[in-house]
Amino acid sequence: MLHKRPLMALTLALAAVWGANASAGEIVVSAAASLTNAFKEVAQGFEKEHAGTKVVLNFGASDVLLQQIVKGAPADVFASADQKAMDKAVEEKAVKPATRVDFAANQIVLIVPTDSKAGIKSLKDLERAEVKRIAYGNPASVPVGRYTQAALQAQGLWDAVQAKSVLAQNVRQSLDYVARGEVDAGFVFATDAAIMPGKVDVAVRVPSTTPVTYPIALTTREAAAKEAESFVAYVMSPAGQAILSRYGFQKP
Repeated sequence: MLHKRPLMALTLALAAVWGANASAGEIVVSAAASLTNAFKEVAQGFEKEHAGTKVVLNFGASDVLLQQIVKGAPADVFASADQKAMDKAVEEKAVKPATRVDFAANQIVLIVPTDSKAGIKSLKDLERAEVKRIAYGNPASVPVGRYTQAALQAQGLWDAVQAKSVLAQNVRQSLDYVARGEVDAGFVFATDAAIMPGKVDVAVRVPSTTPVTYPIALTTREAAAKEAESFVAYVMSPAGQAILSRYGFQKP
């Protein structure tokens, strides 16, 4: 059974966990879902170098995270999976534009369940009648969905794939749908596919019409601005970049 969680429910749940403000000595990092595994290790490394500072991580679709910030959820750092979400953050005055910097790059891939018998070897195969359900992030709120739509439009396949769509609320949900065999195929980032090697296979590495780069910036919240600046510096440091590299991220 596929379930969708509306933005309002997510925002309310977030508020219930955090309360009105983050605690003293904490910085809140809102980061794209595809950064989950890597940023957990980045946070651990940062905390070891900055005794007394705790990193609270909040993961989700980039656009959803931005709306949480705009609606008042505490966040000191925003890390997006595409430039469009960060552009929106700048427009909404949710981040400090001068602190914006690209810190990682990725690639879009088409994945299938490891036990798939569909024989999907190309994007063109998605048009076949036996391929009935294809998962990808909702382009309205999920960067991987926007990258997917642009790539498929460039190859004249968007309408055919859209007709079979199972929209995911973030890239990890799309990954889970494929891993559980609930869909025939799905679009995710290469780094997401890499964390489930025994459950999904990469069928196609998808050429992107725009570079898949990840920007990070400080929010306009001043409560922990100095610590937040140090976190971004750690992400950009050799130590932080080495962690990202281990999880398959490339340099921007």
